[in-house]
Amino acid sequence: MQNNNQANSDWLRNSHDVLVIGGGNAALCAALSAREQGARVLLLESAPKVWRGGNSSHTRNLRCMHKAPTAVLSDAYTEDEFFEDVWRVTGGQTNEEMARFVIRASETCTDWMAGHGVRFQPSLGGTLHLGRTNAFFLGGGKALVNTYYKAAERMGVTIVYEAEALELSFQGNRFDHAVVEWQGKTHKVSARSLVVASGGFESNREWLEEAWGPVARNFRIRGTRFNQGKMLRALLDNDALAIGDPTQGHAVAIDARSPEYDGGIVTRVDCVSLGIVVNNQGKRFYDEGEDFWPKRYAIWGRLVAGQPDQIAYSITDAKAVGRFMPSVFPPEQANTLEELARKLNIPVHPLLNTVKEYNAAVQPGDFDHSVLDNCRTQGATPEKTHWAQTLDTPPYFGYPLRTGITFTYLGVQVDHCARMKMNSGDMADNVFAAGEVMAGNILGKGYVAGFGMTIGTVFGRIAGAEAARNAKN
Repeated sequence: MQNNNQANSDWLRNSHDVLVIGGGNAALCAALSAREQGARVLLLESAPKVWRGGNSSHTRNLRCMHKAPTAVLSDAYTEDEFFEDVWRVTGGQTNEEMARFVIRASETCTDWMAGHGVRFQPSLGGTLHLGRTNAFFLGGGKALVNTYYKAAERMGVTIVYEAEALELSFQGNRFDHAVVEWQGKTHKVSARSLVVASGGFESNREWLEEAWGPVARNFRIRGTRFNQGKMLRALLDNDALAIGDPTQGHAVAIDARSPEYDGGIVTRVDCVSLGIVVNNQGKRFYDEGEDFWPKRYAIWGRLVAGQPDQIAYSITDAKAVGRFMPSVFPPEQANTLEELARKLNIPVHPLLNTVKEYNAAVQPGDFDHSVLDNCRTQGATPEKTHWAQTLDTPPYFGYPLRTGITFTYLGVQVDHCARMKMNSGDMADNVFAAGEVMAGNILGKGYVAGFGMTIGTVFGRIAGAEAARNAKN
């Protein structure tokens, strides 16, 4: 099989068993898995080669269960503990049977990934609390994506960049062809089976505003600008059964100075649990110490979205220095809270009153950021339940926060074989989905670090293998 050459149009004439639409983790896992089954695979990535990989290029790790220490993970992380973490962050808004299915399947992910060349870092320590639960890719998501692309090329997957699928044509419950724009022209591309792994609609400003209202204008998109949701819309227009709330998704608090798109992981602000967070009226609005940061960071995007002008400020003092991964942007710094308030454009006296109330409510305790410690407030509104320390040691630091959307949870329903369900109650004959476009089958709201990559890897592998088997039949 011929790898991609933008000047070569052979792929338009060749016959394909499996068409994979998307270019990130889930799509690549699907392409590799289908190729392992002997299928002739065509992968269409809408982005240019330099931007390939979608949101996956911004990732760092995936969460996986393991019954004993591994080469890349410490101790054990059981199915029940993993599920409890998912259950807690989603507030019970998850399909337990489907979630446990993904969790159990995650046990084999790192070995399969390593078999395709992915390398992992040693187990992490420190305040992220992830060394036992999450396997980190050596070189991050970009290295992961590059490794998978090299593996796909080596195995004979046909890859075409800047090939954007615009429409899908069905005959009843069966996919017939996609309408694809490439080199300024539209083409009909057919295959025996289709895998859609092209992400959610988080980069589509109009769709975000349709779901969220005008507040979405102040959101930043942490990942790729290419996730416009066109294939999700095409599936729904072809009578796919939808799942998920369009206002729910992976939304975190990021530095307000971040770019509109593609800021990635380095724009996240991780000091929330070490200080207080106030809105632009100088008021606290949520418990900053509710749980370990990887289990709570993804609620803060929605919290910030609910504040006036969709902005907030994370404030710490000298005691927090060195205890968290800083944003790529330096914080505002001042020797007094009054000076910091002015730099952040927060009303001075309301902020001083908030800090005074908070400091007075802090109870004596033994501070330990590696555990759910006994440092809490009593009498504050809201209370801070862990890691509460007085803000009284200059210099003081402040990060402005905006809502950063990673991916959306509205998607299409699938079964355990990644086969798409139709509104009629039937299953699509030859259509499979993986990754963000079906993550709403497991995630109703909230997020726990690394789980999106788990879902994409598990269902990407399944979708590719099942699409290949379907094509043979």
